[in-house]
Amino acid sequence: MFKSILVPTDGTPLSAVAVSKAIEFAKLNPDCQIVGITVAELMPFAAVEGVGLVDPDKYEKGMRDMAQKCVNKIDEAAKAAGIPCKTIVAQSSTPSEEILKAASDNGCDLIFMASHGRKGMNRVLLGSNTQKVLSESKIPVIVYRPEIAPEPGSGAQWDLMGF
Repeated sequence: MFKSILVPTDGTPLSAVAVSKAIEFAKLNPDCQIVGITVAELMPFAAVEGVGLVDPDKYEKGMRDMAQKCVNKIDEAAKAAGIPCKTIVAQSSTPSEEILKAASDNGCDLIFMASHGRKGMNRVLLGSNTQKVLSESKIPVIVYRPEIAPEPGSGAQWDLMGF
């Protein structure tokens, strides 16, 4: 059914669980590959000369290094499960755009991602990359959210949203 699944991760424990669920899902699809991506976000503010406490170059290098560790974990988990994997580290202030671009550029036919389920002011202030991907994706998106995960034995395994 699916041949190439894009799996974004931000390195959080929720994303780690979503990665393992995506790999389980990929195993159900013969000849399927995983494309793992982490978007290293750019420094969120401009440092004013003499005021900034963080060196922007150091910050962005640290973010790229962290992103590389995240995709390495996807690669290791996929290979351990016998699933071919390609990884991408992107750098951007708009992760949702990079996720959609990676899906298109790599011929993915599904995006499988976690949602932190932020609500209220946190959602307004932090935004929702998952919501942006859902609203703009031209391919199906599976969203893993533990609070809506099916009860064991219910027969339901995946929440296919957006299509």
